[in-house]
Amino acid sequence: MAGKIKKIIDTIIEKRAQGNETLIATTRTKLLLKGINPNKFNSNSEDDHATIEKLKILAKDLGIII
Repeated sequence: MAGKIKKIIDTIIEKRAQGNETLIATTRTKLLLKGINPNKFNSNSEDDHATIEKLKILAKDLGIII
């Protein structure tokens, strides 16, 4: 199922930022620092198990349930 990484990234940003532009930017930066470029993924991107696991760990660290 392609696009799962994009959905997880969008969920993390949406739940953490709740529409706050500053938090959106800092969350994107945090993803970049963890080695995940949110701009690299779209709804047609192939799913990579390692990246999905990184995102799940990051979400857990941020207190976000995905």
